[in-house]
Amino acid sequence: MQDLLADFLTEASDLLDDVDIGLVELEQRPDDANLLNQVFRGFHTVKGGAGFLEATPLVELCHRGESLLDLLRGASLRVTPEIMDVILAATGEVRRMFSEMEHGAMPEAAPAGLLSALEAAARGESFDTSGFRAAAPSAAAVRTAKEAAAASAGEPDWLGYYRAAFGDPPGLQEEAPAPREAGVPASSRPYRPEMLAPAGGAPAIAKDATIRVDTARFDQILNLSGEIGLTKNRLSCLRDALLGAGRRDDAAAETLDGVFSQLDTLVSDLQSAVMKARMQPVGRVFQKYSRLARDLARQLGKDVELNITGGETEVDKTILDELNDPLVHLVRNAVDHGIETMVERRSVGKPARGTVHLSARQTGDSIVVEVSDDGRGMDPEVIRRKAVEKGVISAEDAAVLDQAHCLQLIFLPGFSTRSEVSDLSGRGVGMDVVKTNIEKLKGQIDIQSAPGLGSHIVISLPLTLAILPVLMLKLVDQPYAIPLSVVREIIPLRQEAMHTVGRNQALTIRGEVLPVIDLAALLGREREEPPSLAVVLAYGERQLILGVDGFIGQDEVMIKPLEGIHPRGVAGATLSGDGTLVLVLEMKQLLEGVF
Repeated sequence: MQDLLADFLTEASDLLDDVDIGLVELEQRPDDANLLNQVFRGFHTVKGGAGFLEATPLVELCHRGESLLDLLRGASLRVTPEIMDVILAATGEVRRMFSEMEHGAMPEAAPAGLLSALEAAARGESFDTSGFRAAAPSAAAVRTAKEAAAASAGEPDWLGYYRAAFGDPPGLQEEAPAPREAGVPASSRPYRPEMLAPAGGAPAIAKDATIRVDTARFDQILNLSGEIGLTKNRLSCLRDALLGAGRRDDAAAETLDGVFSQLDTLVSDLQSAVMKARMQPVGRVFQKYSRLARDLARQLGKDVELNITGGETEVDKTILDELNDPLVHLVRNAVDHGIETMVERRSVGKPARGTVHLSARQTGDSIVVEVSDDGRGMDPEVIRRKAVEKGVISAEDAAVLDQAHCLQLIFLPGFSTRSEVSDLSGRGVGMDVVKTNIEKLKGQIDIQSAPGLGSHIVISLPLTLAILPVLMLKLVDQPYAIPLSVVREIIPLRQEAMHTVGRNQALTIRGEVLPVIDLAALLGREREEPPSLAVVLAYGERQLILGVDGFIGQDEVMIKPLEGIHPRGVAGATLSGDGTLVLVLEMKQLLEGVF
């Protein structure tokens, strides 16, 4: 639990920094809906983590702030300096609570005046802000708040930050609190007994064998390892050119081969070591959800069991950190929305205890995370109707959607099937966060559900966002690369063996009819001759044949983003062994709408 608390405080503090900066910017741009949604999500995420840790005072404060922001999102209220005053005062109180939790104590409740002001603001009534601070903080004050905190000798970080941005906190003494003795809690109300040291002194802590490295510095190391790999590829091309130019010196050739072999081994070991250093088991995140599901089920009067499998599956730390928030929402939704009450389950012949499954597995160069439940499921028609009622889609657009696309509506901002807002749901923010975070990780999320049969959500993510195994191919004298994870086999493409199915060409392979797609047609390139070679790709649940002109070979590359442009179907670029620019294709995106 100490580890979970430390993780929450680290992540939530960074998130609250972004909220403070966003609030100051929002005062300058009150009509910026994206910025308002970003601030709202920050409050929502902090509240969710606080609820998991049973920090009730923090949950109550965040819920009031979230309710006020939700009214601003819905245009029921307008952004005013007074409203910004009270919200910024609330973030200051959140920081005070973080500090108390950091010392192992249940945070004291927010001042009654602040809570009353938040409620009055939500009702559109006037309120007194003189007890919070004299004037709204400037952007410069927020930017320099952390520096001021560091200069506040003897003060906790949160207090220096709060005073620099907002003035003295309400109800707080001017003197900094005295240092806490080892083993003595900072508050007479323990936050959680097992988090506190025993009365006889602090517990023995094993020596930490790890170090913290700034992500930017580690990414620089990873970038250098990728550049070494590209240099190795160029050296390989140079060696082949020298040895094939008719000037062969056997002794020199043997030496060059030995040096190149040694370099090849070192580069592979370096890249492998760097990648392994970033890999962590998903169980580190999954372990948090058992308690989350249990406590939420008890709060709702339900009996729910969470089954976890595949916790040993490893994934890049960057992806793992970003995966936490989507999974929190999915597990909460499964318990809150998916699983029925015990009475409802018995009435339809189901066991009283509902089951939620959370699993992870590695498939090629991807990790697949699945969240499923045996609950009530989702009715596409109900989702269609609710989406129109909430105004997230027009009635005309909703009328042409099939059932699969109706289920996708739950990922739209503002969608919710709940008619009443609670501290658990009803705001229409959870699944929006899920899809946004998954897409940022270059992943995909699919959903299957039917009334009475539960729901099944599948998230597919790359194992790492850094080095990618690819198949290098040629098309109209230009090299391209496609992820090796989607490649099944390479075959010759004979025109006489193909036949027409509907309006598309197809080829029969081992009794299975597969559609044939010319890569040149996908990319808008003109060719004089039809393709003579092809690669069999796995696209979702289907397979297809992609016609190309030739193959260069297999390689591991570091993808570089294309600055300023985002062509459809292009994940980024890399360099070939001879220094040629190679576009790395995103096949799933490129093939969207083809079938």
